[in-house]
Amino acid sequence: MPVALASGYLLLLTLRSRRTETPALGDPSTRFQVVVPAHDEAAGIAETVRSLRDIDYPAELFEVVVVADNCKDDTAARARAAGARVLERTDDELRGKGYALAHAFEACLADAARTDAVVVVDADTVVSRNLLRAFDARLRAGAKAVQADYAVRNPDDGWRTRLMAIAFGMFHIVRSTGRESLGVSCGLRGNGMCFSTDLLEEVPHDAFSVVEDLEYGIRLGERGHRVHYAGEAHVYGDMVASEKASRSQRARWEGGRMQMAKRHALPLLARAFKERDPVLADLAMDVLVPPLSVLVTAAAVGTAASAALAVVTRRPNAALVLFGASNLCLAAYAVRGWQLSGTGTRGLATLCYAPVYMVWKATLGLRKTRRTPADWVRTARPGESA
Repeated sequence: MPVALASGYLLLLTLRSRRTETPALGDPSTRFQVVVPAHDEAAGIAETVRSLRDIDYPAELFEVVVVADNCKDDTAARARAAGARVLERTDDELRGKGYALAHAFEACLADAARTDAVVVVDADTVVSRNLLRAFDARLRAGAKAVQADYAVRNPDDGWRTRLMAIAFGMFHIVRSTGRESLGVSCGLRGNGMCFSTDLLEEVPHDAFSVVEDLEYGIRLGERGHRVHYAGEAHVYGDMVASEKASRSQRARWEGGRMQMAKRHALPLLARAFKERDPVLADLAMDVLVPPLSVLVTAAAVGTAASAALAVVTRRPNAALVLFGASNLCLAAYAVRGWQLSGTGTRGLATLCYAPVYMVWKATLGLRKTRRTPADWVRTARPGESA
């Protein structure tokens, strides 16, 4: 039943993953601070700042702010040279992206007289030129939190990055558009997020886990706010192709989501049932659904076991029907994700590596990491030593 319920939820989002209507663009009026949290990002920070400064939006209505957090290189100097305002932060105890964001948000709120909303963009990212116009349209339509599409910038660096592009198609596009069409929260992805200053004052960003975006998105839902999806605007982040860097990245994401599920899933479900709140129910389902590799493995093993039972008993069983239906749901979800990923026939061929990738992911729990949750977890960028 858990496999069938999780697979059915993903099928529902797949069926609802059509593009939603976008608010009409008008004369821009929202004043933005675009925050870039950066830890030792000297190699790429200038390109990110230039991409942001090239956004199609009145220059007097936005500013790029780089938070050089506990940097040991010249990130701050390069960001200033590229045209950003720089906040330098050093704290040996309170380290990590969550603390960098809290520091930046505090500075932006102190300057609220000329700031209406704050946007978060990662330091290894380039953005589509319509990013702020898309956010402006939704904020003027009443949204207080918005998430842009988060896509892979380098899908052709290797089979891992192509698989990541397809995975982003499933997790970021299928699930986000599906949840948006259902009128629930599309969730936060850590990169390409937008918050009104009113929201940040009402719900302070006190989220410091390794998945601070997921943590804050849950907190917003608990306070009655949903995150809107701006799928026509894009942020493109570099994904790693090496095994070692991929291992660190996946262990952080999935370990963090597991902790959020243990901490929040049951309370969210209980409150959703009590208040009949679909946003809370969806947030609970979102953290309860395990990684796709786990679901696929469970469905395959369950299908084989229930089929063997049917052979031994010489009669069908309900488990075989449920596992078979789950396989179909997961196949539809994967195909839709590939379709929306833009990877084309090369992506379809790369799906042949999926079994290898799932076996690799299954061993992540057996490998230890030297990093502590409180520290910056910075994955090596393409071209750097992993």
